[in-house]
Amino acid sequence: MSVIYLLISISILVALVFLYAFIRAVRSGQYDDDYTPSVRMLFDDELKIKTKSITNKKEEQKPN
Repeated sequence: MSVIYLLISISILVALVFLYAFIRAVRSGQYDDDYTPSVRMLFDDELKIKTKSITNKKEEQKPN
């Protein structure tokens, strides 16, 4: 029975270490995305053109 208590305490300790490492990484900016906004700016015009062509096709298909 004492082995179960030992394993539970060790697993809780390991979980707390990983939680601390995760919180520290988030606060230090490890998961900040600096790349995607600059790439999104390049493809923004293509998305606008596609949506305009889709709306124009829908307007052409409307019966008067």
